[in-house]
Amino acid sequence: MAVFRIAPAVADAFPGTLIALVTATGLRGHEPWPDTAAAVEALEQQLALGVWQPADETDPRIEQWHAAYRSFGTNPRRVRPSVDALGRRLAKKGALPRINPAVDSYNVVSVRHGLPAGAFDLDHVAGDVDIRYADGSESFTPLGEPDTVENPKPGEIIYADTAGVLTRHWNHRDAHRTRVTEGSAHVAFALETLNAARDGDLLKTAAEELRGLLASHAEQTAVYHLCAEQPQAAV
Repeated sequence: MAVFRIAPAVADAFPGTLIALVTATGLRGHEPWPDTAAAVEALEQQLALGVWQPADETDPRIEQWHAAYRSFGTNPRRVRPSVDALGRRLAKKGALPRINPAVDSYNVVSVRHGLPAGAFDLDHVAGDVDIRYADGSESFTPLGEPDTVENPKPGEIIYADTAGVLTRHWNHRDAHRTRVTEGSAHVAFALETLNAARDGDLLKTAAEELRGLLASHAEQTAVYHLCAEQPQAAV
């Protein structure tokens, strides 16, 4: 069991933060996930018909992350929040990437609701996970680049366990070590907003939507919430 924590300094700087952690145990990633495939195809069809489009940086849900990135020294137009990058890719190509069913599930929920999302294979997480400011000594190996080692800048917000960094720039990119594959059986998915007063209901709806896509392919699912008043959860 891992404890996820929002560090006091992060909670103080971003008091409206609300994070939904959706967990799945006994996940079966090798079988077909028809509901996820249908959800992805339906969203792409809505885009093609012009009845829906992904949120862009003029949308308050994206703009809040650009402002947060700038606050800790990251240029959000060069290093984009995950949902911003995913939405731009979808708008340009007309299709979401197909990675594996679990990743496709959180991608479609993320871009549909305009909320950043990520995931961690809990069997590869070392100890507890803190959402905190980096001190510059930490190491990060980006997803898909197992031979690359980066050092987050001091003051950059990261997810980190006792072995290293799990995400850089809060939610820009996940780590290779805790990536979710078809073989991942115990996974924590994160959905995030910085404005719980405005987006809290949206985030909770998105979390339940993701849970619904996972439930048919897992032994057990659950949803936990982190905020300034409840900054940690054991998952």
